Amino acid sequence: QVQLVESGGGLVQPGGSLRLSCAVSGRTSSRTTMAWFRQAPGKARESVAAISAMGGTTYYTNAVKGRFTISRDNAKNTVYLQMNNLQPEDTAVYYCAAKYTTLYSTDWDSQATYDYWGQGTQVTVLS
Repeated sequence: QVQLVESGGGLVQPGGSLRLSCAVSGRTSSRTTMAWFRQAPGKARESVAAISAMGGTTYYTNAVKGRFTISRDNAKNTVYLQMNNLQPEDTAVYYCAAKYTTLYSTDWDSQATYDYWGQGTQVTVLS
């Protein structure tokens, strides 16, 4: 079993930055593929970014490329999402997710392939 706890959300002005954290505990957390998803009000949950077990491979949805960076510190069992130049359309609840399978380009953004989810953290960018 894996437990995920997100933190770092908040209220920010357009152009501002936030860093989300996801604390991972349970089964050998350093071997998990990790990802961030988000769900805006009235919309379906969508993928944001994913990172391989050792951090060597990352994927991003087009809307956040160049602004967001996913990283991980396996010694601290923590995954991060650095979000820069935030815009009102980034307003959403952000979820951390994990799976014990290899990160592939073909399914990194498939929610159905992730086994564990956090409770989410709210990010609000003022408009």
